[in-house]
Amino acid sequence: MRLIIRGLGELCITAGIIVLLFATYELWGTGRYTREQQDRLGRDLLSSWKATQVTHERVRLGKGLAMIRIPRFGSGWRFVIVEGVDQDDLRKGPGHYPGSALPGQVGNFVVSGHRTTYSAPFNRAGELRKGDRILIDTRSTQYVYEVTDRRIVRPSAVEVTAPVPMRPGARPTQKLITLTTCHPKYSAARRMIIFGRQVAELPRAATPTTGR
Repeated sequence: MRLIIRGLGELCITAGIIVLLFATYELWGTGRYTREQQDRLGRDLLSSWKATQVTHERVRLGKGLAMIRIPRFGSGWRFVIVEGVDQDDLRKGPGHYPGSALPGQVGNFVVSGHRTTYSAPFNRAGELRKGDRILIDTRSTQYVYEVTDRRIVRPSAVEVTAPVPMRPGARPTQKLITLTTCHPKYSAARRMIIFGRQVAELPRAATPTTGR
């Protein structure tokens, strides 16, 4: 019996170590991957912005589309938004829903991001309040959005990504933004949705650098 108890104890310790190593990888290992991807995407994006020849082709899946900054999260918080929301895309950073509006366009500019793992870009989404700014930097323009609402919905509530959120089929007349992420943290049971509307359009004054 003593040997059995000792064996069970050793198995529990081993299992605990495995779980700890896995958790460490999920929190730190995946973050390192995202940081490397963000650095590469940032260099490519800034290089394309500086290019003499400007093309207007739609950004390819997995490539950088714009830069997102949220002042409430601190001056160092900024991410390249990737085109696409597949698993591989979201591992690189926040992803733009293909087919939704682009920054500054009438309609709904929809961006999804991890709340935990892969640098957790939307980890602090729950801190956003009405009136908080969301800054979207493109080649020559900064689009300023203000948070208008926050909701918790089912994962199946795709109507939040409609051109007029929560009103599928309605014709959009405003320039809107929607951020989506998992809720609660470490769970995919629900989705946290942040809604906002564009309140200003400014020249992009400086070249931001990527940061986490």
